[in-house]
Amino acid sequence: MQNETTLLLSTGPHEVVVDGLIQRYHVYGSGAPVCLAVPGGPGVSWESLRMPGVEEFLTMVYVEPLGTGGSQRLPSHPHGYTRDRYSRSLIGLLDRLSLPSVFLLGHSHGGFVAQHVALHHPDRLRGLVLYESAPITGPEHMAEAAANVEAFVRRNEGRPELAAVLAGFQASGRDTDDENITAALRDLLPAFFAHYWQREEDFRELRTTVTCTYISTADENLQPDIIDDRKALATLTVPTLVVVGRYDIPCGPRWAQELHTLIPQSQLAVLEDSGHLGHLEEPETFAAAVRTFVHSTSV
Repeated sequence: MQNETTLLLSTGPHEVVVDGLIQRYHVYGSGAPVCLAVPGGPGVSWESLRMPGVEEFLTMVYVEPLGTGGSQRLPSHPHGYTRDRYSRSLIGLLDRLSLPSVFLLGHSHGGFVAQHVALHHPDRLRGLVLYESAPITGPEHMAEAAANVEAFVRRNEGRPELAAVLAGFQASGRDTDDENITAALRDLLPAFFAHYWQREEDFRELRTTVTCTYISTADENLQPDIIDDRKALATLTVPTLVVVGRYDIPCGPRWAQELHTLIPQSQLAVLEDSGHLGHLEEPETFAAAVRTFVHSTSV
């Protein structure tokens, strides 16, 4: 079993069968603790979440969630990808890898999934990193995001590229196929950075290569999977780090502060010069915050 686990955690891409479905993941780093990393979207390609600085002290297992990339789609695709379904696949992956407990990092929508895992399977986690997450979805969350978009427009008033970014936001709310949702994501991506155009050379490759699978927010019965973890998070027992970029749009500082307030003894790290992708904008600061958190859980 140990040899199989070592093989399944070797560097590079892997595929295993979990719950009868192909689950693809990618391993980088060689630190003793293992950390599962769940990307956002849902449906955004895992490569956007690579964290070389964190890989220096953690073995990072970057998951391609069900329905995304090389992982198998549900029969009900593009519907049915609830947090409960994603959580089952993550716990099944831990079992397949013979890992009794790990760190879990969830980015954006992956943060919603990570919260669900922590609330329902706390014994499987050594620590939780909620990275650009929020305690709720729905109208209140959407209104806050809209206000943050307006702030982004004010900061970038007069830029000729702004119209394309706003068109990307509009398209992302209506497109329902992979090709168009990918095009929309690439159009709006500058808004996910604090200073995209000042550092365009650094981020242009991501903008031209990132992909997205269309996944709805409905369950297999076409009912919306609305999230409200406010009451439950007050009972969370897993050591938790909340990370947010000061200029994040979809899950900004308001939600990070609320998560920090709700979750007992949580830690909060605000990346002052980042948007939604602080691990790319401030990689050293981001990695240092995670390193400090990991160390604090073992003292």
